Amino acid sequence: MDRVKTPLKLSTSVMLMVSGVILSVLVVVHILLFSQLTRLAENTVREKALAVARTLALTPEVAQGLLGQGPPGVIQRVAEAARQRNDLFFVVITDMNRIRFSHPNTSLLGKVFVGDDIQLALQGRESQTIDIDRGTLGRALRIFTPVYDNARHQIGVVAIGISLNTVQTIVDNSHWKLLWTALIGGIVGAIGTWLLVHALKLIMLGFEPHEIAQLFEERNAMLQSVKEGVIAINADMRITLFNDEAKRLFKQHGPWQNLLLGAASKYWPARLYLQDVLRSGKPKRDRESHINGSILLTNTVPVIVNERIVGAIATFRDKTEMSQLLERLNGMSTYADTLRLQSHEFMNKLHVILGMLHLKSYQALETYIMKTANDYQNEVGALIHMVKSPVIAGFLLGKVNRAAERDIRLSITQDSELPDTEDNETITSLITVLGNLLENAMDALSGRANGAIAVSFHTQDDSLQCIVRDNGAGIEPAVQNRIYQQDFSTKGAGRGIGLFLAKQGLVKLGGSMDCESEPGIFTQFTFTLPYRIKMG
Repeated sequence: MDRVKTPLKLSTSVMLMVSGVILSVLVVVHILLFSQLTRLAENTVREKALAVARTLALTPEVAQGLLGQGPPGVIQRVAEAARQRNDLFFVVITDMNRIRFSHPNTSLLGKVFVGDDIQLALQGRESQTIDIDRGTLGRALRIFTPVYDNARHQIGVVAIGISLNTVQTIVDNSHWKLLWTALIGGIVGAIGTWLLVHALKLIMLGFEPHEIAQLFEERNAMLQSVKEGVIAINADMRITLFNDEAKRLFKQHGPWQNLLLGAASKYWPARLYLQDVLRSGKPKRDRESHINGSILLTNTVPVIVNERIVGAIATFRDKTEMSQLLERLNGMSTYADTLRLQSHEFMNKLHVILGMLHLKSYQALETYIMKTANDYQNEVGALIHMVKSPVIAGFLLGKVNRAAERDIRLSITQDSELPDTEDNETITSLITVLGNLLENAMDALSGRANGAIAVSFHTQDDSLQCIVRDNGAGIEPAVQNRIYQQDFSTKGAGRGIGLFLAKQGLVKLGGSMDCESEPGIFTQFTFTLPYRIKMG
């Protein structure tokens, strides 16, 4: 198995990158500054030597000495004083015949100046050269300036020598300063890099970049796989997260883009409690929201970073779908209870038959078996014959037994016919509506004598019509228009959701529901819905 290469840590990556940049910049800056400082040092030394040479050329004692008018040795004294004061290599003053009047080595006084680079100065022009071992004192930078008398006639030359070792010393000193500057810059850069890495780690909550990338991919996969819609907003009410399930729930009754971007865009955040949570910082749990004709069960929580609210997240599911699922599960549970009850009753009947066999009461046994068969045919066989869907048949069988326990007769009319269908959503909606209507009818008949409920089914042109009629107390005309409103009920608090969900489910499938009632005589609900019959 190939080993997975571990990515570099953020601290290591940033340190290497920033250190490389800082080092490159320091090297380039060092090279540029070193070359500039070298030229600057040489120019400074040249200007200094040239200034000394011009000053000496204008000194009266020098002119008088060259003209033979001054005291003996005056030029040597002036030149040596200038050389020592300015730390020069040599100061040599010659006449027009190149005869030395000053020199650091007094034994060379009166002798001819060595070097042809003095020729330009003898012609009245300043010059500067770097000669190697051409002079008597060694390698030096030599500056030449002509000397004039009062009548502006040239009478000599001032030659200034600066040792190249002196120039190199100045450059070396500058070089070390640059090195120290670069070293301090590197230390400051390293400290800044460490602070940058520390700040980045705090911002990224201690995660490495590859860990953040993995968490991001895992988060996206998780958000798209969950069955809840998820919407997240930032502090400016801008959407930062919107998963596929949220799109599906939003577009059930229209394009979700219009809801978010159109005239209704200012309403949905309030309906999902995002604005309230963003302001208060308190979560809202298990709240109902009405969006695009759907009832959503919503949980909204704030997003808090460093004790500051930076956004809010809402998760929601279609409450109608959840209620339908619960109704279907309840139907399955009722079906199982019914089978368990019938199994128990069947065992009791077997015991009766076995007892009659032991007593050899064959005539009574025959009568008992025929009555049992007729009862089964009347109650179960007829229902199974008329209702072909096993799920709905089991559901109705359970309701029949439940009604019998409450001393209520629940029957399917003889002319009823309900073929099977492959549409699970239709079955779920049918169970939801029937369940609510039958439970309401049984509640209305509770405690009444001769209570009866009749259910009929009729199909035509891919449409199913179902009628549920009871002889209960009925519904007062004043409240008939309100029975489909959410949370409205005449049975007390905590009720009033059943008929609301039933009608919502029918409308969603393209169906409808009507109610007729006469107080004290009857109540009849008639509903229709599309019904695709199973072929074969």
